[in-house]
Amino acid sequence: MGVLQEYFFIFIPVVYFGVAFIVLLLFKKIVFSLLTKWAAATSWDIDDIIIDALKKPAFFVVLALAILIASQYTMLSEKWQMLISKSVYVIIIFALTLGIANIVGSLLQKYVKIANIPLAPTGLTYIIIKGLFVLIGILIILNYLGISITPILTTLGVGGLAVALALQDTLSNLFAGMQILIERSVRVGDFVKIDEGIEGYVEDITWRTTRIRMLPNNIVIVPNSKMAQSMITNFYLPVPHLALRIPVSVSYNSDPQHVEDVILDEVKKSAGTIQQLVMDPEPVVRFIPGFGDSSLDFTLIVYVKEYADQFPVQSELRKRIFNRLKEEGIEIPFPQRVVHIVK
Repeated sequence: MGVLQEYFFIFIPVVYFGVAFIVLLLFKKIVFSLLTKWAAATSWDIDDIIIDALKKPAFFVVLALAILIASQYTMLSEKWQMLISKSVYVIIIFALTLGIANIVGSLLQKYVKIANIPLAPTGLTYIIIKGLFVLIGILIILNYLGISITPILTTLGVGGLAVALALQDTLSNLFAGMQILIERSVRVGDFVKIDEGIEGYVEDITWRTTRIRMLPNNIVIVPNSKMAQSMITNFYLPVPHLALRIPVSVSYNSDPQHVEDVILDEVKKSAGTIQQLVMDPEPVVRFIPGFGDSSLDFTLIVYVKEYADQFPVQSELRKRIFNRLKEEGIEIPFPQRVVHIVK
C-alpha cells in the first residue's frame, strides 16, 4: 500500500503539470492569434516585430507556470520546493532575456539602414547582439543562484587558449566577418566581384561565411577569411551607377561629327523608355579608338542604375542605334582589307 501511495503522490503532480501545460499552451496560442490579427490591422509594423519575437520565449513562460502549478500539489520537502521555485525563476529570466534579445535583434535588422547606423543588418550582427543579451541573462541567472563567476572566468581563460587553437579556422572566419562589417567595404545588397571570378549580390554575412547570389541565381558560399584576403571589386561603391561602353563602327564615307550627333540624339530619345538608363552624368560619344582597318570606330559611354542593368540597356540601345543609322543612310561596313599586288 505504501508503494502505491508513493506512486500516487508522484502521479498527481504529473497530471496537474500535463493539464496545466496543455491549457496554458492553448491559451498562449489564442492570445498570440488575437495579437497577430490586431497587429496586422495596424499601420505600423513594430507591433508585428514584437509579437513574432515573443512567440518562442512565451513557450518557456508556459513551461515555468506549469511547473509552478504542479509543485503546489506535491508532498516534497522544503528543500525540493525551494529548488523547484528557483528553477521556475531561472526559466522565466531566460525567457525574458531571450524575448528582449529577439526584439532588439529584429528591430536592428529592420531599422539599421533607415537610421543610417554604420552597421550591416546581417546574420552575424544579429548573432552578436542576441548573444550579448543572452550572456547578460546567464550572468543574472548565475548571480540569482549565488554562483560566483570569477572561478568560471578563470577556467574559461585557461581553457580559452586550447579552444582557440582547436577552432582556429572558425575564429579566423568570425573575426574576418566582424572586420568586413565594421569596415563596410562590402555590404549586404552590394554587387561584388572577387578575384577568383565570382561575382554577384551579397545576400548575407554570417559568423563563418559570406553568401553571394550570382546572376544565374545560384548561391556561392565564401569563407569570411577568404573574403578578407581577396581583391574585391565593389560595383556599388561609391555609387551603384555604372559606366557602360558601347562600340559603334561606321564606314569611312561617314562624317564623324554627324555620326556623333545621331548617336547622342538617339540615346536622349531613349531615356524616357529605357528605365535603367541614367542621364546624369550625360552620355557622351568619343571618336575612340578611331581609325580601324575598315571602319571609323566610336565609343558611346552611358550610365546605368546598377551592374545588372547593363545587359538590357546594351541590347536595347544597339537595336535603336542600328535602326537610326540605317534611317540616316550611314553605312555599317563589313571587315575588309585592300591588297595591292606589285608586279
